Order: sequence, then structure tokens, then C-alpha cells
Amino acid sequence: MSVFSTPDFADHEQVVFCSDDKSGLKAIIAIHNSNLGPALGGCRMWPYANEDEATRDVLRLSRGMTYKSAMANLALGGGKSVVIGNPRTDKTPALLEALARAIDRLGGRYIAAEDSGTSVADMKLMSQFTQHVCGVRDKPAEHGTRSGDPSPSTAYGTLVGIRAAVKERLGRDSLDGLRVAVQGLGHVGLDLARRLKAAGAELWVTDLYREPLLAAGRELGATVVAPEEIFGLDVDVFAPCALGAVLNDRTIAELKAKIVAGAANNQLAEPRHGTALMNRGILYAPDYVINAGGIIDVYYERTGNFDPAALRQHIEGIHDSLLEIFTRARAEERPTGEVADAIAEERFRR
Repeated sequence: MSVFSTPDFADHEQVVFCSDDKSGLKAIIAIHNSNLGPALGGCRMWPYANEDEATRDVLRLSRGMTYKSAMANLALGGGKSVVIGNPRTDKTPALLEALARAIDRLGGRYIAAEDSGTSVADMKLMSQFTQHVCGVRDKPAEHGTRSGDPSPSTAYGTLVGIRAAVKERLGRDSLDGLRVAVQGLGHVGLDLARRLKAAGAELWVTDLYREPLLAAGRELGATVVAPEEIFGLDVDVFAPCALGAVLNDRTIAELKAKIVAGAANNQLAEPRHGTALMNRGILYAPDYVINAGGIIDVYYERTGNFDPAALRQHIEGIHDSLLEIFTRARAEERPTGEVADAIAEERFRR
């Protein structure tokens, strides 16, 4: 696969392929843009089918991080790393050490955080070999302290964004009785489901793994459905919180929800699917806007003066950012993703 000619290459500044025979590491680090600051983005470990699939994912994810940080008004650029492998069976301390050393060789141009398939514990181990990781420090919270895991902030920001979308599309301030289908119950998805339940929402959930489904059914009274059934449910909101590219020709045709608002990255399989959603009257909350709570969290950690109140206020700004996008998209009769891209590009290209 030629990186430069792939459709997902978007003037990336640097793409690095990393390997280590001893640990079995096969990883790709992509730095999309560093105009606003160092490229910060999560490290994903996933059993990609091949190198081409991994390359496409890291290119799309790193580009999204540039737009995410710009829309969140952070002095950060966009980057991402992916490790080819099953995190449940292939992840070892030696592999994480090799990855950390590869990141360190970039001299701070890329800063890693946890993502799908990696954890706070992994980042802490990597921090022994590079200072260019984040999400590792315990932080003050409302009741004592919490770990460096940024997923609670991602979930909270997504809830804030759902409120904005519900206000725009349904004309409601309350989430009581709102019907929500949550796809993916990882750290963010399950946390979001709990927050939605606390706000009075009714839940339908799916995941590839049995354990979180049992938890959601038991704790939240959620209705568990098969993965292929989640798209066609008669709900108000579809909340994708798993991997990307879930909104495509087939799944958009199945949607009955009036709103798509979730925490997953790169939800649109192709940019044209934003237009497809608009044409069907479905309001789409651009993923990198609504899921920015995590990157805001680790940005505040990096300042060295973590202020929970300031963090919360910054995350709650997602509400007004989305309303601005929705208002402009409605006035210009353009997809919300296009409008968000234009605003972000104004910020990171100048």
C-alpha cells in the first residue's frame, strides 16, 4: 500500500512504521498536523486484518485528532498510533516498552494516551521509557481522586453533546424518557450509558463482549440486542461508541433514530455519508466535536495544574460548539460535518 496515494492520506506531516522482532511489535505512528502544538492522540491496539487496514485507521484517526483539538481550542496538534495485535492475547510488557521507545525517538512530536486496547496501566508502564505519554497521573475529583483515565471526561462530554443535539432536533431540554441505542460498552460507552440512565433515558445496548452486556442489563435495565440489530431500532438517538466507519450506505438506510451522537471516532465511512444523513433528516453530531472530553482532560493534566472546575467548564463548552455548528449547518443547508471541518480548518491552518 502506498501511503501517499491512499485516499486517507491528508497532507500528514509524518508517518512512522515501527517494528521490534523480540517483542513482536508492529505499530504505525501518524502525525497529521502540529501547527497548534505537539500531536497528541491515543494508542490503539487492535487485531487488524492487515497492514493496509491499520494504515487507513491511523491516518483517519490522526487527522481527526487535529480537528478535535482545534475545535476544543487546545494548543495541540493531531496524531495517533496503532499496534497490530489482539490486546487480550498479544500485549506484553516487552511490546509496550518497544512501543514507548519508538515514541521517544520522535522527541515529543507525538504524545500517546490510552485508547481502545490500551489502558492507564499500559501508559504508566510506557512512562518508564518515555516522558511522551499522558493520562497517567491521579487527578483530583469531586470525591477524592481518580485515575488518569480520561474516559469519564469523554463520556461526560458526549452526554453534554447529546443534550445539545436533543435540544436542536427534538426541542427538548430533558433526557427523561429519551430512547437511546448505545453501540459499544467499553470504558466510554458503559460510562455514557450509566449517565444516560441517571438522566432518565431508556437504553438499548450491544457489544462484542458478553461481560459489559451483562453489566448493562443488570445495573441499568438496558435491553441487550445483537450487534446487527442496533442500527434499526425505533429510538430517538443512536450513539456509536465502538470503532469507526459504522455509518455507511447500508446502516444509514436502516436508521430510525432522528439523531446520531456518540463517542466513536470516524463514524462516517466516507464524507458523503454526512450528506446522506442530512438528506434523511437525521442530525449528526460530528464525532470529533462531541467526543473531545478526553483530549481536554489530558490537556489539563499536561498543564501541571489540574483544576476540576475549569476542566468541567471547558468540557461543557461542547454544548455551545455543537449548537453553533447545528445553527450554521441549518442556515447554509450543509452537512454538520462539513461545517465543523470548516471551523476547525480556520483554526489550525492559520
